[in-house]
Parts: sequence; C-alpha cells; structure tokens
Amino acid sequence: MWTNWAGTVSADVTAVRPGTVRELVRTVADAAEHGRAIKPIGAGHSFTAIAETGGVQLRLDRLSGIVRADRATGLVTVLAGTPLHALNDALWQLGLALTNLGDIDVQTISGAISTGTHGTGAKLGGIATQVRALEIITGDGERRRCSADENPELFAAARVGLGALGVLATVTLQCEPAYALAAAEAPGTLDETLATLDEQLVGNDHFEFYWFPHTRRVLTKRNNRVLPGTPLRPLGRARHWLDDEFLSNTVFDRVNRVTTRRPQLIPRANALATRLLGARDYIDRSYRVFASPRTVRFREMEYAVPRAAVPQVLAEIERWFARSGTQVGFPIEVRFAAADDIWLSTATGRDSGYIAVHQYVRREYEPYFRAVEAIAADVDGRPHWGKIHYRDAASLRGTYSRLDEFAALRDKLDPQRIFTNAYLERVLGG
Repeated sequence: MWTNWAGTVSADVTAVRPGTVRELVRTVADAAEHGRAIKPIGAGHSFTAIAETGGVQLRLDRLSGIVRADRATGLVTVLAGTPLHALNDALWQLGLALTNLGDIDVQTISGAISTGTHGTGAKLGGIATQVRALEIITGDGERRRCSADENPELFAAARVGLGALGVLATVTLQCEPAYALAAAEAPGTLDETLATLDEQLVGNDHFEFYWFPHTRRVLTKRNNRVLPGTPLRPLGRARHWLDDEFLSNTVFDRVNRVTTRRPQLIPRANALATRLLGARDYIDRSYRVFASPRTVRFREMEYAVPRAAVPQVLAEIERWFARSGTQVGFPIEVRFAAADDIWLSTATGRDSGYIAVHQYVRREYEPYFRAVEAIAADVDGRPHWGKIHYRDAASLRGTYSRLDEFAALRDKLDPQRIFTNAYLERVLGG
C-alpha cells in the first residue's frame, strides 16, 4: 500500500525498482506489450492523484545521481530519480548550481519538472525552464531524446509532462557557477507590501511574502546574489533550530493542534506568529537559502494568476474569510515567476503571481480551497498540477491554448494509455 506525503492519496500497487535505464526501458516495454498500467513515482510529494496507479508503480530511487557534467558549459545530465537535495549537494561539489529552486527540496528532479515546480523571481522561470534535454520512455517502449533541436514538439510538451507522455529516464539541466545568496527576512504590513510590489520585484532577485490571514501582517523574504568570494554568514545552529525547527515546525504543529479544537483562537495565534518570526539576515549557499524544512503536515492548493491580479485575488480571499467566518491558521504564500513557452507550464505565455493556500492536515480544507479556486478562476488562474484543485479539461482548455495539442501528442506516444489514471483523464480529457 502506497500513500503520498500529504495522506490525500493511497493505492495498492505492485512496486518495481529498476536499477538502470535499460531495466527501465524493459519494464515499460513489457507493460506496453501486455497492456498493463504503469506509473513512475518520485518522492510522492504531490497532493493530487497525478501519480496514482492500481497497476505497476515504478519507483525511481535507484535511478539517482549525475550521469555527466560539463563545467565549461554548465550542462549536467542526471538520472530522473535524483532528489533535489542530493542534486544540489552534488552540483555544489562541482562548483555549479541551479538558477532557481522552490522552497522544498525533497522531490525528485523528474517529479519536480513534470508537475511544474517553481520558485520565485520576477525574471526567472520554474525549474523546467532550466531543462535543455530529456530522455523519455514512451508508451510503445521506445527511448526518445528531445531538446529544442531534436523532437522540439515533444520537448515543448514533456518539460511539464504530468507523467502522461512517458517515463523520464534522464534530464539535462543548464546550470551555472555556484553562487551564494544574501537572505533578508522581515515582518511588514500587507498594505505596504502590495503598494511597493513592483519595486520589490524589480529590486530583488527573488521576492516572496507570507500573509497571515485575519491580520494585515506579512513576513517578507528577499534573496539576492552576492559577489563571488563573499564570505558565507549562515544562520547559527541555535538560531536555525529556534526559527526553522522549533518555531516553524514544532511549535507551529502544536498551535495547529490546539486551534483545530478551538478555531476562535486562530486570529490571535496568527497575530502572535507575526511577532515571533522577526527579522533575520544571513548569507549561505543558494540552495540552502531556497529550501526550508517542512515537518508539519498540511494540504495545499496553489494558483498561478496574471501578476497584476495578485492584489485583487488576496482582497477577494479576505472578503470571503469575513463572509464565511472561516478561520485559517496557515499563512498564504505569494511568489512570482517570468513567462515561459512550455505548453502546460502554469506560467506559459505570461508573467505570473502564485498564490498558495494551505490547511492543517487535521482540518477540513475543501470549502476553503473551492472558494479560492473560484476567485482565481475569475482572473484566468491556472492550478498547480501537483496541488489540490477541482478543474477538468473543459474548464482548463480556455487557459491552456495547447491543451488539445498535448492530448493529441499523448494519444500518439501512449496509444494504449498505459500511463493514464483518473486524474489525467480528468485534466486532459478521456
């Protein structure tokens, strides 16, 4: 029995763990020959049922590590099951780093790009925009390579492929010389943050903020590159433990347990949290600044909206809180990304703001998430493929102009639908 990280999906599966790409090809070809359903799984960190299967589950943990690296060009090819945290460490030893990352690093590289995982930075795209080539095993058991020059249509689709087009075997990434980031975290007000948003996006390499519902308070995060050779000044062990382990995880979990029983305490708890999480500044390796530990279990929905619509969406969410009386203890995370040209990327064709809402694992989330989805959909929002949403192909077709082309390519590469499941049938069409 397999269960994902959030506990939202479970399935009785037959697990297979190929140790080489050749074994992976044989396993997929055998499934195709016998018409058996087969799905790859990485870290299981998606909240949706995107990786669910009742058939063969391909566990890619043995397909991990760097295959080749060229320090001169920055091109690095890795096996698809490589976890991001392991990749980041290995790249640093080579004097390299990824240009941008999300705030969680437990996912595999294949899972992260297939679901559209992103970080923040108004001039930067998601992780998939750093991909330069892919090797993919398609539904006929063929091993295909694609890039901007080789099979460009497949490349445009498969960088955020939802696991619908095949199983990724290797991923070639455009890396750059290793760099450090100066992190500046500080409390502020929602009104001031929104009033200066354009200035913050232009003036920082990476900017995001967390709004604490039922307050007008936020925590802002600004990460900027420092000159090569700048001495690192990481958080001390005591401060790291206090802020990131004790307050942000241990205490936060206990507070959520209490407020689950007494939701009327949530506004006061949120106000207190904005005072406890004070300002801090440090300089560290880029990937250590990007990612933070997450041990408190939660459910999450995230929508990409046109960047200019962010203030409107937040205002509508606040009005819904007032109308519904719903109390939410998790802060709302707001990030930003540049437009890209990947068919099913949530930022395809437009600069985007990302609004992520969370609910503690012990609390009901559906009414909250459905309300946020309706608000985001009104401004042409796009749901994160790996996070909870209720959209289907009919409602997504208007915001993804290439959705039908993607579905047609899927029919070509997986005619027996051995990679399909209920989630993909819903979002891509049956």
